[in-house]
Amino acid sequence: MRLVAIAELSTGGPPRPPGPECACHVIGGETMGTTWSVRFYAADPTAASEARAAVERSMDRVVAQMSHYLPESDLCRFNAARAGRWVELPQPLFAVLQAALRVSSQSDGAFDVTAGRLVDIWGFGPRGAIAQPPDAAEVRSAMACAGWARILIDEVRRRAWQPGGVVLNLSSIAKGFAVDDAARALDALKITSYLVEAGGELRARGIKADCQPWRVAVESPPDAVGFPEIAIALCGQSVATSGVYHRAFSHEGKQYAHAIDPRTGTALSGGIVSVTVVHRECMLADAYSTAIQVLGEQAGLAFADRLGLAAFVVSVDQGRYTHACSRAFLTMLDE
Repeated sequence: MRLVAIAELSTGGPPRPPGPECACHVIGGETMGTTWSVRFYAADPTAASEARAAVERSMDRVVAQMSHYLPESDLCRFNAARAGRWVELPQPLFAVLQAALRVSSQSDGAFDVTAGRLVDIWGFGPRGAIAQPPDAAEVRSAMACAGWARILIDEVRRRAWQPGGVVLNLSSIAKGFAVDDAARALDALKITSYLVEAGGELRARGIKADCQPWRVAVESPPDAVGFPEIAIALCGQSVATSGVYHRAFSHEGKQYAHAIDPRTGTALSGGIVSVTVVHRECMLADAYSTAIQVLGEQAGLAFADRLGLAAFVVSVDQGRYTHACSRAFLTMLDE
């Protein structure tokens, strides 16, 4: 069975296909421990080099500001700040932090970028992999340093309050922002038909030369034999998937995923396998997919319905895969 989800954004009229003089260019590179790629149409033969330079500048800026691996990044500068200090942040990082705190509030803390220490002790941060789960004392200590409500924001002076010990980790939202920022770089070059991808997160604009939208496949579990294929036709929208099978470790027959529930301090194990969210902003699709994954299928879909999010959820129980979707995603399906 193949289902097609059509995600469109009204822009005042139907998008126009690229002219016959336009060629399809493909560029790519590496960033944030993964790869990025862009497919776009342009008539100018120098467009590929200009677009590559613009996207690379965008990606490099995101890394310089939001990497939790680079000690000199603006994010690490905040994490290292002494308790009781206001820390001025560059505008992109400030905007991402604001968005993250908003999703934290909406999800009652299921999404929380202040859980950096929890991510570290579970082996998914700069400290590196671990062979067994952290003990209860480590978890309690890391949780004591977290809490999205502890972060205060000063919009006028574009700064954030470091209450002491908070370690931000933006891995659940920064990649989506990087896709959005790369798309803005292409917009500035007057490129009107493109598909941007970074680490599996995507954003599209316009249509292709054959008058067809950009189509992307919804990621499914690698061992889910016979699972329905889902293709999304994107136009002016983004799609992000949070999957537990990307990074995980096993201990005594139990698998622990890189997604951490900040409310309990534990890594996810079982239940939801992946969540795909379609949204205008890839940054928010990225964040909401993580929030829904942490909430679990029932609460996660209720959360998606409350916010009008288009979400597709894959779960597993004793080796049997099932799928469900929010009301907004269901209205997009054309079987």
